[in-house]
Amino acid sequence: MLASTEVVASSSLSFCPAEQGIWCCYKSTQEPSDPLLLCLRASPAAMSLLSRLRLVTVDVTGTLIAYRGQLGDYYCTAARSAGLPCPGYARMHQAFKAAYADMTAKHPCFGHASRMPDHRWWRTCVRDSFLRAGHEYDDATFERIFGQIYAAFGSPAPYSVFPDARPFLRWLRGEGIMAGVVTNADCRYRDVVLPALGLNQGSEWDFGVFSGVAGVEKPDRRIYEMALEAAGGVAPEEALHIGDSMSKDYAPARAVGMHALLLDRFGTADAERWRRSGAVVLPDLVSAREWLIRDPPAAHGGTDNAWAEE
Repeated sequence: MLASTEVVASSSLSFCPAEQGIWCCYKSTQEPSDPLLLCLRASPAAMSLLSRLRLVTVDVTGTLIAYRGQLGDYYCTAARSAGLPCPGYARMHQAFKAAYADMTAKHPCFGHASRMPDHRWWRTCVRDSFLRAGHEYDDATFERIFGQIYAAFGSPAPYSVFPDARPFLRWLRGEGIMAGVVTNADCRYRDVVLPALGLNQGSEWDFGVFSGVAGVEKPDRRIYEMALEAAGGVAPEEALHIGDSMSKDYAPARAVGMHALLLDRFGTADAERWRRSGAVVLPDLVSAREWLIRDPPAAHGGTDNAWAEE
């Protein structure tokens, strides 16, 4: 990609990019001080998607980072460290999913609208998880267990960074494209987890929209509108969102007019269905970078089918 000041000369013609999609040609005339200026606009179909973007937003969990092991492992480990029994890992995981869904419905955005501190939100969710799994502990015992769980997930310990995450984000910013994170997470992701994992604001990403801070969560399309506004009012057609969920990432981003693609890092059974809908589905961010440069002929982001669930 040529810088805006670079000039390419060919015989009596000199070319330089004037703005995105426009090249100007200076043709030598008999009067050197009065060259002929011709400007040509490149066809959008001939331009890579990368050249049309000002912003790329990315999901976090499943896109940039992953859990180490299963979530139920951490809950059971905390209980056993207190010398207490715990249900099976799989059972604990399913109990957590149900408790989390219930808390999200009652107090969305980690209690933002209810003015519930996120610490209390998580305490309620964790207690309900154990109850649903068939274990009830006295208050003092539960506080010990919860304290260990809350501290663990407010640290980098349960997470690993995908090896392509940091290079991809830095590459975007090196290309002059803003990188934003859009995630359903509380402030600990912003303040502790991401920095501790080496994903820092200012070097890997420019801004973040965190549901527990913003008060809006996926799949609400407003969280993507907030991202566009946070980027300085970028137009939707100049933005791309990358995530791993059809209902939370792809569909709402497309609904606001953004380009979108899905990552299938773990071989999900839904991936083929996503492709049949017209979505671009790629295995990792290395492939995403190649796709951005190559600019496939299909419409970026596929069809506008809005999926209510996955």
